Amino acid sequence: MFGFIALNKPSKITSHDCVDRVRKILNLRKVGHGGTLDPLAMGVLPIAVGKATRLLQFLPKNKTYRALIRLGVQTITDDLQGEIVKSQSASMLTLEQVEPLLHQFIGTIQQTPPIYSAIQRDGKRLYNLARQGKTVDIPVRKVYIEQINLVGWYIGEFTELEVDIVCGPGTYIRAIARDLGTMLNLGGTLARLTRTESCGMKLSESITLGQLKTEIEQGNFSLISANIALQHLNQILLSETDGKRWLQGQKIVQDLRTLSVSGVVRVYQPKERLLGIGNIVKFDDYQVLMPKVVISNE
Repeated sequence: MFGFIALNKPSKITSHDCVDRVRKILNLRKVGHGGTLDPLAMGVLPIAVGKATRLLQFLPKNKTYRALIRLGVQTITDDLQGEIVKSQSASMLTLEQVEPLLHQFIGTIQQTPPIYSAIQRDGKRLYNLARQGKTVDIPVRKVYIEQINLVGWYIGEFTELEVDIVCGPGTYIRAIARDLGTMLNLGGTLARLTRTESCGMKLSESITLGQLKTEIEQGNFSLISANIALQHLNQILLSETDGKRWLQGQKIVQDLRTLSVSGVVRVYQPKERLLGIGNIVKFDDYQVLMPKVVISNE
């Protein structure tokens, strides 16, 4: 088996749990995922099957989320899974106070990830250090947020807002909820999170674990092909001779000087046989196709 699954991850299980369940359903060991979702989060979890696990790093990077942020509450995990450390009424808030603050998150920003996260510090996961009660200097990281659009405003004792967020890899939505609460001096936490798009796969096109099992049992399951998953990359077609050299891990120089593309590309032989991923490197008077991942789906 060679390809991808757009899995609709349920809440209350980990991304690794999803991989384990897919392995059992497919009766296949080589399964991986493209981008961890927190246990409470739901939505698109890209799954790679077989040799396609080697291609996960080349899938589109941007992700889209639908997030419900609760104001007036702060927890140790920055979501409702953690112990509440601060609570006060946010019923007096107005949309006019909150909406302008959302614009401050747009663009490339410095973000401090939650202490309860899978980031490693000195070889140890931050969440393990936090559970041990250890004080840790959390590394600040640069993340990119393309859009934050308000889709809902719910007034109550703990006023909530619902937003759609388009962002780059490594962005913590929990941190956005926490930081917005800090700006308002009220506290904020993530109440619900659904990933609606990841690695080019959409929630509307995803399947649940139950649907996957049923389709396998009925014999009508099909994987998302690598051709579709990697269609954002330019492609080049090699001759049979160059294709054999490529599969041996050799650089390809012939017939590349007239190429109009550069950078990371899909590499094919006739009949849409995917050979892998390469990188076209320009020199003064010629170009070379350098192998990055050599792979064949046959």
